[in-house]
Amino acid sequence: MEKHIPFWQDMDVYKQSRVWVIFVLGIASGFPWVMIGSALSAWLQEEGLTRSVIGYFGAVFGAYSINFLWSPLIDNVRLPLLTRWLGQRRSWIFLCQLLIATGCFALASLNITDSLHIAGLTALAIAISSATQDIAIDAYRIESFSESEGRLQSAGAAMATAGWWTGYSGLGALPFFIVDGVNWNWQHAYFGLGCVMLFLAAIVLLVRRTTYTGVSNDTTPVTGWFDFFKARIRHTVISPIAEFFTRNGVRLALSLLAFIFLFKIGEAFLGRMSIVFYKEIGFTNAEIGTYSKLVTWWVTIVFAVLGSVVNLRLGIVKGLIIGGLAMSASNLMFSWIALVGPNTNLFLSAVLVDGFTSAWSTVAFVAFISLLCNRTFTATQYALMASLGTLGKTVLASYSGVLVDSMNGNWALFFVLTAIMVIPSLCFLWFIRKPLKKLEEARDAG
Repeated sequence: MEKHIPFWQDMDVYKQSRVWVIFVLGIASGFPWVMIGSALSAWLQEEGLTRSVIGYFGAVFGAYSINFLWSPLIDNVRLPLLTRWLGQRRSWIFLCQLLIATGCFALASLNITDSLHIAGLTALAIAISSATQDIAIDAYRIESFSESEGRLQSAGAAMATAGWWTGYSGLGALPFFIVDGVNWNWQHAYFGLGCVMLFLAAIVLLVRRTTYTGVSNDTTPVTGWFDFFKARIRHTVISPIAEFFTRNGVRLALSLLAFIFLFKIGEAFLGRMSIVFYKEIGFTNAEIGTYSKLVTWWVTIVFAVLGSVVNLRLGIVKGLIIGGLAMSASNLMFSWIALVGPNTNLFLSAVLVDGFTSAWSTVAFVAFISLLCNRTFTATQYALMASLGTLGKTVLASYSGVLVDSMNGNWALFFVLTAIMVIPSLCFLWFIRKPLKKLEEARDAG
């Protein structure tokens, strides 16, 4: 019988340096969302663009929902010079971070109203680079721990979440404070964001390599370029997907993917329009930076860590159900703000509740996806599932501005609708809870 471990000893996993490396990489993963998300939305809103146009800019996040299409590259393609120097995972992370920084400097040089199409293409380039970086970071995180280190995997998921929110909310507050004065504008802010990205890239040079075992060991002879191409497609694209469906069965595999797609849609619609809402309702850039970014930052970190410990006790399935219900209910806080107006106390309460529920649900969600991966195809399978979860958060949420405009700016009703969007995924999760529990028990037993 497994020895019972006291609750407080669960926190010992956070003494591991491997866990803190995941935290730093999580920062680099969340930071680009500032560049093409909250900061860009605020900049566009101040330039007088409509909600619909601002929402459409969110379509660049579609790169995150299809990054599984090129995830085999991160598993199999060795970058000249960089891979020998940094290893398979770090080389891709480092290259993508350099490209992201370059995109920031490009935006810093633009007059966005005169170069709207160029700004959109630059944002898309940042999104593609960031989505590619995320594939390598997720693979690095999973490969940092052995399959038997379930507690460290859960801690890694928590620190990935905490790091992501540190990049998105902690560092994401910087541009709002920069532009709140009279001497700095959004171009200056983007130059600063590019410099921060270069600093994060320098840190990647210092972290250790992981043991990568994903390269196919197939020795089937091929003749000619066409046969070679078919072999590469088979072993880098078809095999990972086929393995996932074979291991789980078609019915369960489709059910798992359907839940992943549905879970975060409501949160995404809220998040895409949140900055526009804050500015329209009357909050200043400094207030947005303080409450929406800095407060959300530390709240999310605290509850990401606590959430991982609680999820270890409850299990991933219960953690997802509780986190999903709380996430849905928290959206109603923003309807309250829409009815009351720019009340800072209510704003603080809303971001506290939203930060808590988002951290809890995200930790459970990341652990859930990690549970489903086969180590031989880590990058491809994780990217496939994560991209489905991101699909609702990107492409579908780009219509959030259109939805608000169609309701004549009825923000209160909009946030009620985002709360309702969470419910279908929870109903779906309830029906597949038993096979999910078996998967979790099999992992713990192994």
